[in-house]
Amino acid sequence: MIQAEAIAAELLAQMQDAGAQRVAADILQPAETLLDLYGEDIRARAYVTHDPALGEMMLRPDFTVPVVQAHMKGGAEPARYCYAGPVFRKQDGRRAREYLQVGYEVFARDDPARADAEVFALFSRILDGKDLRPVTGDIGILKAAVAGLETSTERKSALMRHIWHPRRFRALLERMGGQGQLAEARAELVSNLRVARAEALIAEAGQMVGLRSADEIGARIATLLRDAETPPIPREQVQALERLLSLHAPARAALGTMRAQGWAALAPALAPALDRLEARLEALDAAGIDSGNLPFEASFGRTTMEYYDGFVFGFVSVRDDLPPVATGGRYDALTSVLGQGRAIPAVGGVIRPEILAELEGAL
Repeated sequence: MIQAEAIAAELLAQMQDAGAQRVAADILQPAETLLDLYGEDIRARAYVTHDPALGEMMLRPDFTVPVVQAHMKGGAEPARYCYAGPVFRKQDGRRAREYLQVGYEVFARDDPARADAEVFALFSRILDGKDLRPVTGDIGILKAAVAGLETSTERKSALMRHIWHPRRFRALLERMGGQGQLAEARAELVSNLRVARAEALIAEAGQMVGLRSADEIGARIATLLRDAETPPIPREQVQALERLLSLHAPARAALGTMRAQGWAALAPALAPALDRLEARLEALDAAGIDSGNLPFEASFGRTTMEYYDGFVFGFVSVRDDLPPVATGGRYDALTSVLGQGRAIPAVGGVIRPEILAELEGAL
């Protein structure tokens, strides 16, 4: 731990040299206010307790959300912050439940592509020589693809909610595209619902149990019927989205692939997101990063915190038993939520000093 703390201090000094102001966040955070912002994975792993005066509280599972909250309370102005300290998450027994995070956050209104490149290039310099593999992705491209599907608003909303849950997302896509056993089972269920009124179905089910009212159950039945009447997502769009989810290539080549004619089914929806990717790659080149050889995985970041909505990145070890050494990304929407209407583009990332220490054989 002593060696990890020394590494954390060194990382923090380099971030301050890059122009960041050091900030802190309370270890005990208000759960009711912040927990929903983390997404399903972190919600399940947070240590939550009840304080008689403050209500539900949690041990800090991450720094970004409380740092953003503090910044937005003070005003949505440009700023750079860095921080270091312990975070706490429930684990499966193989990983530490308390570990250090060192992070860097940029709030900047002008040129988001340059801010993305600044953060990634800083992490690349800090971690140079550590035998780590960089990887990048873009949640914004996936969200643009879903938004461009020819289907109902309800179906798009369901897919958006599950972008961070790959298995559920694929099951939904198969059903909404009219494929597989799930689609057949759903069609049979809805066919049965059509032949009876909601009230009759509820009465036939017997005694009411659980917390849902008859009105809520009836509304759910109506939703199922509306969904059943929605035509399948066009097959060519489903295929294009499936190709997108499996895309792994150097970033420049990936951009060319996504702009190619074979992606015409999603081209209008993807165009603005791909323009942002191209601008980011140019900014990365200007910052000294070779975007022609930078790995890009379209699905990268889909199992991490759900507040990322654009550029995502990581630095991973060749050891499969270790989590990523560093992760980060863009979270513009989070600033709007915590700013209660005010917003500012923001991007940042965190590094885990203990993993660096372990890789260096210091632990």
